[in-house]
Amino acid sequence: MPDVAAWLPSLGDAAALGGLWQALGWPLLRLLLGLACGLLVANLLEALRWTRGLARLAAPLARAAHMPPVAGAAFALAFASPASANALLAERRDARQLSGRELMLANLFNSLPAYLVHTPAIFLLTWPVLGAPAVIYVGLTLVAACLRTGFTVLLSRLLLPAPEDAARDTAALPPPASGGAGPAAAFRTAWRRFRRRLPRLVGFTVPVYILMYALQRLGAFAALEAWLAGHMDWLAFLRPQAVGVIVLHFAAELGAALGAAGSLLAAGGLTPRDVVLALLVGNILSTPVRAVRHQFPAYAGFFRPAEALRLILANQALRAASMALMTWIYYVWTRG
Repeated sequence: MPDVAAWLPSLGDAAALGGLWQALGWPLLRLLLGLACGLLVANLLEALRWTRGLARLAAPLARAAHMPPVAGAAFALAFASPASANALLAERRDARQLSGRELMLANLFNSLPAYLVHTPAIFLLTWPVLGAPAVIYVGLTLVAACLRTGFTVLLSRLLLPAPEDAARDTAALPPPASGGAGPAAAFRTAWRRFRRRLPRLVGFTVPVYILMYALQRLGAFAALEAWLAGHMDWLAFLRPQAVGVIVLHFAAELGAALGAAGSLLAAGGLTPRDVVLALLVGNILSTPVRAVRHQFPAYAGFFRPAEALRLILANQALRAASMALMTWIYYVWTRG
């Protein structure tokens, strides 16, 4: 059995405590602050009745998908803050205004805006290292995000009943604020709701995050990554150097894979096509592990753990399928 105490510092070891703060305390605090801000923004938008305006922005697409108006509001909000969008959906789920199926589809619906939030950072990270292949890689992942949202619209249209009339777009949303309800009153209402939800957010997120940290330190994720690395014979269609980039992609961080890919590209060991394929395959393989390790603590702060896990698994399964499709299309299209 692994020795759990081996990675727990003694109270008198200042250096070890500092390392634990950098590895666990500070990242957990940043996560909690981000989730808390998202929750507060969602509550404030609710209190100000701005969700009605947000819903109108995405109303045509949500209506085509037979989704409730709050899904359109969450879709529009996700362009600015995916955490706030999840908080909004969680509020409506707790109020029993969303069924489990509607929640699942609304979460999948947000694939495109949630990806666009991170697109500039991904591009700015890949472009200095890879140059032109970065444009292809980011473009293909963006198309995959569009496909996920488009597929969700079609799936939702098949699974959800059509709205009875246009009034459904606003019927489930709060009524417009009265003239006497100003920003101060709205903020007090939002703050009251925020304080009521915050203990649950902290109570679920902190232990889940610590569990993920413990599993990482005990080698659970490293063992899974090693197993995956040892069962990659199906990647024989790629050059051996490309397989090395893939292993770095899910065994370390994207930066390590980019560094290796950039070096091999400059030295002529890999072509731009090889680099793009390696990053696409690495993206597919690394997503499930990192989703459980990083995304689950964030989702558990808004949704019940079992529900959070279902949302993540569905989201990542659709993501992997869309990325696999784009990888196959690119491979066939560029095969000489």
